[in-house]
Amino acid sequence: MRDAYHEELDALRVDMVDLARRVRTAMSRASRALLEGDLAVAEEVIDGDDDVDQMRRDIERRIVDLIARQQPVASDLRVLTAGLRIVADLERAGDHAVHLAKLARRRYPMTVVPEPLRPVIARMGEAAVGIAGELEEVLATADAARAASMERHDDTMDALHRALLREMLETPWSYGVDTAIDLAYASRYFERYADHLVSAARHVNYQVTGQWTAEVGDLA
Repeated sequence: MRDAYHEELDALRVDMVDLARRVRTAMSRASRALLEGDLAVAEEVIDGDDDVDQMRRDIERRIVDLIARQQPVASDLRVLTAGLRIVADLERAGDHAVHLAKLARRRYPMTVVPEPLRPVIARMGEAAVGIAGELEEVLATADAARAASMERHDDTMDALHRALLREMLETPWSYGVDTAIDLAYASRYFERYADHLVSAARHVNYQVTGQWTAEVGDLA
C-alpha cells in the first residue's frame, strides 16, 4: 500500500515538471509572437491555456484525494500542501504568457515592440524562459539549495523592467500612446511571470526543508 502511495507522489512530481515545461513553452512562444507579430503562434499560446488549467485542476484533485485517503503527516503532508501552491503559481505564470500572446494578437499585423526596444524585450523573454527551465530542474530534483538560489531571478527581471522603462524615456517617442501602454503591460507580464516561478521555487524549498523563505505568499 505504501509503495503505491509513493508511486503516486512520484507521479505528481513528474506531472508538475510537465506543467512547468508547458508554461515554459507558452512563454517562449508568447515572446516570439510579441516580437515577430506571429498571429498563429499567439493563437497556439492562447488555445493551450485550457490544457494548463486542466492540468492544474487534475493535480490539485489528486493531491486532495491523497490527503483524504492517506492522511499523511510530517514531510509527506508538507510536500502535498506545498504542491497545491506550486501548481497554482505555475498556472498563474501561464496566464501571464497568455496575456502577452493576447497583446500580440490584438496588435496584429503590426508588432507590439518598436525596433529600438526589441533587444530589451528579447532579453526579458529569454530570462523568463530560462527561469522556467531552471524551475523544471528544481521540481525534478527537489534540490533545495538550487530552489533557494532562484531568488536572484527577481533582481534580474526587475533590472530588465527598469531598463525597458529607461529605454522608453530616452527613446524619441513617435510610436503613440497605445504602444507605450502595451509595452508597460508587457513588461509587467514578464515580471509577474518570473515572480510566480520564483514563488514556486520557494515552495519547493519548503517541501524539502520545512523552512519558509522570504515573501512566500499569494501573487496576483
